[in-house]
Amino acid sequence: MARIVLIEPRPPNLHIFSKFYTPRLGSFILGTLMRDRGWQVEVIIEELEPIDFEAIRHADLVGISTITSTAPRAYAIADRLRSLGVKVMMGGPHVTFLSEEALAHADFVIRGEGENALAAFAEAWEKGGGLENVPNLSYWRDGVMRHNPIQAHVEDLDAIPFPDLSLSKAFGRMRQGKVVIPVQTSRGCPFACSFCSVTGMFGRKYRFRSTASVMNELRRYDPRRHFIFFYDDNFTADAGRAKDLLRAMIAAKFKFQWSTQVRADVTRDPELVRLMKKAGCQIVFIGFESVNPQSLKAMKKGQTVAEIARAVKVLRRRRIRIHGMFVFGFDEDDWRTVRRTVRFAKRARLTSSQFMILTPLPGSDFYDRICAQQRIRFHDWNLYDAHHVVFDPTRLAPLDLQRAQIYCHKKFYSLAASLRKLLNCKWVDLAIAHYARRLNRQWLKINRTYLTVLSLLRPRRKNQHVIVDYREEATLDPLS
Repeated sequence: MARIVLIEPRPPNLHIFSKFYTPRLGSFILGTLMRDRGWQVEVIIEELEPIDFEAIRHADLVGISTITSTAPRAYAIADRLRSLGVKVMMGGPHVTFLSEEALAHADFVIRGEGENALAAFAEAWEKGGGLENVPNLSYWRDGVMRHNPIQAHVEDLDAIPFPDLSLSKAFGRMRQGKVVIPVQTSRGCPFACSFCSVTGMFGRKYRFRSTASVMNELRRYDPRRHFIFFYDDNFTADAGRAKDLLRAMIAAKFKFQWSTQVRADVTRDPELVRLMKKAGCQIVFIGFESVNPQSLKAMKKGQTVAEIARAVKVLRRRRIRIHGMFVFGFDEDDWRTVRRTVRFAKRARLTSSQFMILTPLPGSDFYDRICAQQRIRFHDWNLYDAHHVVFDPTRLAPLDLQRAQIYCHKKFYSLAASLRKLLNCKWVDLAIAHYARRLNRQWLKINRTYLTVLSLLRPRRKNQHVIVDYREEATLDPLS
């Protein structure tokens, strides 16, 4: 029996889900596919358990999945394994767009969706055949990099096996509180946000699983032990499809509590929002991105500030909590954008907010443009986590953009705001605020050297400026 080990490298920095682990699905889906072929499979999530290199050195193949911020760790793992004589395959968004970089550390790279490609690779491996007909594969042959053509995306998502999360022993041992279970019901996104690499990875066409398939997967879990996170980039992209699934969940009397990602336009359909609440929706994650109309237009978000405000109003009326996500650093952003954003987030009484820094991720239009303009300041992929400035903004110096993020988190999660939550008996919101403040303090402590380096950078663009009149921002200085 052939053996494959699939590894999810640990992230290099603290992040919002550091305490509340949510597994990424790729390794589990591919592991289940290989198990069904008769391979011995193990999934290792480094964030939950250390990698025992001696224990896996006799594996026939090790697959490593990576996003941009985990790429350096993934490469380090790959280098060590190859030094032990292990064949290494890599996949995920980062290596999809930078396959030649990845091949400096791996024997094989799968670009894009991996299900059909890995199945074809396994068949060639088992039969001892060549790799020239394996779609999406990049590999070495006779000292030369080969890149096979990209195959069309998987059309029938029902054909993809339900991910077996027990393939990770560490995840299977998680018992504290409700365990978050990821369930993906769709792939693809027709929107073309300039900073996003989703369309490059999964295409612009929405593809959906059938309601029956999703319901069968949900039946595998226990509402008393499991909290469902619908993994879709936009769960309500097709309102009719979403309603069918929600009605089926209600008819089956499922008692799951769940969350998902939606766009602000979800509230155009009041019935859809009503069904979400009735089916057990507790919180939605919404990429509001900005309250600067010019920034929304430039990023090709396809939404307005008025639509954002309406979404908050409708969802709060239905008592669905909102995690609002905002991004700073677009060419149209200045300090006024920062102030207006945090003011909006506070007045909207969002359950939680995440203020992120625009990051040029490989595969996005923004990455291509910033590289062409030679505006990249740092090439260390560890910093590409939306919490570190890695490029030259237009209207702010790099340190000021970083300070803007720190300032917003301090203002939104202030002690005064927590006191109001306490007086209103909003215990969940209060716990989240306490967690966020602690996380922010830890981040500042860990990143003191990085912040010092930022403070030494001189503006390279004529219209960049350093803010000297902080007024209410005077207490944000992370170096004090």
